Amino acid sequence: MNQKKIQAIMSLPAPERYSHFIKVAADRRLVWGLWSDGWALHQTDDDGTIVFPIWPEKVYAELCATDEWSHFEASEIDLDDLLDELIPRLRDDGKFVTVFSVPGIGGIVPALDVLEEDLRNELSRIE
Repeated sequence: MNQKKIQAIMSLPAPERYSHFIKVAADRRLVWGLWSDGWALHQTDDDGTIVFPIWPEKVYAELCATDEWSHFEASEIDLDDLLDELIPRLRDDGKFVTVFSVPGIGGIVPALDVLEEDLRNELSRIE
């Protein structure tokens, strides 16, 4: 993917980045997180909620591996693992997901049920 397209997608409003994420994640059946002896987590500025950041493609995760995450590397997460293992674990732990954060702006923090439903609906649409 060229730099111009990357920048265009990153500059989309958060709801449009979320829609892009759902389509790409379902199509490729994977998402990306940041890993370094454990997954990167982030505390939101507004209410201190702990979130697990995920991206639709490796390049976007790598672009966010700065500052406190500079020692993290982009690592893929199988979509089935996200849906069947990670989301239930996050739900049990009272944590959330932030979808397609971009530096300095952040991302969408959907309810886990909404994220799961959106992904499963898109999977059923393309299968």
